[in-house]
Amino acid sequence: MKHLTLIIIALLFSVSALAQQTIEADFTQTRVMKVSGKTTEKTGHLTFDGNDRLEMLYTDPEDEYFIIDGMTVKINLDGKKAELDAEKVKMVQLQRATLLNCISGNWEQAAQDNEADLTVTEEDGVRTVLIKAKGKVPRGGYAFVELTYQLSNNQMTKMVLEDALGIKNTYIIN
Repeated sequence: MKHLTLIIIALLFSVSALAQQTIEADFTQTRVMKVSGKTTEKTGHLTFDGNDRLEMLYTDPEDEYFIIDGMTVKINLDGKKAELDAEKVKMVQLQRATLLNCISGNWEQAAQDNEADLTVTEEDGVRTVLIKAKGKVPRGGYAFVELTYQLSNNQMTKMVLEDALGIKNTYIIN
């Protein structure tokens, strides 16, 4: 369950860089396990209210979900089901904050929380945001985050999250 929030962060792709904007989009998630090389793919629909409510409801596999509702994180992923209080579980608090900050365009805070460097570039109509850990990754944090946005509408189209163990989740927003 310590990497549950990794999946959650990835779902935030479909959110534009404009906080306070409601976002609804379909997504595809690809997860690659560094040690085994195992790859899994999932699809679903996400809704972000522009504040602190994010729902990622999976359609394949059905009945899986990742929900942030204020400081509560509810998950049903890969056979693991839990309801966690982010105020009490520091690892969940960091993952929740990182995910919401990435979706809402608050990349500076996401980088600071993950003790990471931030680089933002714009080229050929695309904004790329890279957040890369400076050293040891905080427990529950990310070693690497890549966010891609269309400049024309500020819509996030891709989010890549890699944790300290090398588990990489790539989310494509459809």
